[in-house]
Amino acid sequence: MHNNSYCRRSRSCSYFSVSLMGLAVVCQPLMAVEIDTPFINQSSLTASRLVAAVLIRNPDIPIMEATWEAAKARIEQANSFDDPVLSYSIAPQSAAVDDMDFGQKFFISQRLPWPGKRNLRGNVARYESDAAFVSIERARLKLIGAAKAAYADWWFVHAAIRINGINKLLLQEFQNIAEIKYSAGRASRQDALRAEVEQVLLEHRDIALERHRRDVLTNINTLLQRLPDQPLPLPAGLPETILLPTVEQLRELALEHDPTLRALVARIQVSRYKERLAERNDYPDITLNAGYNTLWNQSEKRLTVGASINIPLQGKRHAAKDEARAMTLRLDAQQRATVSQLMGDVQQALEKVRESEHILSLYQNRLLPLAEENLKAAQSDYEATSGNFLDLISAKKNLMQTRLQREQARADYHRRLAALEQLVGGSLSAHSGGNGL
Repeated sequence: MHNNSYCRRSRSCSYFSVSLMGLAVVCQPLMAVEIDTPFINQSSLTASRLVAAVLIRNPDIPIMEATWEAAKARIEQANSFDDPVLSYSIAPQSAAVDDMDFGQKFFISQRLPWPGKRNLRGNVARYESDAAFVSIERARLKLIGAAKAAYADWWFVHAAIRINGINKLLLQEFQNIAEIKYSAGRASRQDALRAEVEQVLLEHRDIALERHRRDVLTNINTLLQRLPDQPLPLPAGLPETILLPTVEQLRELALEHDPTLRALVARIQVSRYKERLAERNDYPDITLNAGYNTLWNQSEKRLTVGASINIPLQGKRHAAKDEARAMTLRLDAQQRATVSQLMGDVQQALEKVRESEHILSLYQNRLLPLAEENLKAAQSDYEATSGNFLDLISAKKNLMQTRLQREQARADYHRRLAALEQLVGGSLSAHSGGNGL
């Protein structure tokens, strides 16, 4: 009994060890990333570098490229003739008879499809290959959009940390002023205590921002197929805003480059060629054959040539044509719905980018200068004893919030621009008329 229990535990331990070994094999490439860093010797990170690294390291692209290669290989197969068939048979009893020739037969045949069928099959395979290639483009655009949005998050969280640090220094300056005035009997101790409370709140915000920084780091490292806590260089900055193309130009770009729509167009072509092939299958294929048969006593009869055809049965072929037509109709309807949805998505994405442009301009050109001027006035009034400390703290908070919201608007702009670029099939910088803000 004891031995059986020991054996069961041993087997369980063995299974557990094997499972751990398998997990280690799976995770080994990920663990190796610690040495294989994509940003070695780089002091700063740009959006373009991050996008390039994500595209190189993400496994989805090689998988889809392999699928496309397989689809391309089917084109030649579809265009090829069937293999010829060679057969050989003998009359074994004739080998034992002295006054009789050894009986044997050779036979070779080649199936030839009805003219046009082979070309149609090749076109079906070719457009199926095009649809597989478009899937690669869809995956690339999705990864590019995700990488650009993640970079905007990476930049914003560091901007927020920097702004919080600036505000801590500014508040320390206000606290020093309050303590000097308190020592001179020109302010109450409450002003210094309020400044100290604000300092504690800013320190708490540092903790929250650091947690957010780690969340963004995890997201980016996941895109890079790295361990979640692997370090990244500091962000170099965000590109300037651009002058967007007109909505008509954006629609044209979307219709031309949207991968989903391009894949649908390729599948519609596949369905139409299948429809034509189903109609061509009403015609028989021809099989040519030749043979040599020594069983015939007269040598003139031994060599034979001939041809055969299959007899198409109409029942299943009518069903195949109905299926192909129904598939074409479904894809045509899906294409119209996709175009309508795409135009709506482009319009909404454009409006969001325009909204971000307006908000960023508002903070950059009006609200931030007003907040800075308001703080200067509040500080001057407080130092001259004509203002109170609450007004100074309020002005400081307003400036901090305005700075933070300006950087938030800048990050939102680039996130929304990335979403718009994903819809129209690529970067809009080449279509821009120049710099915006």
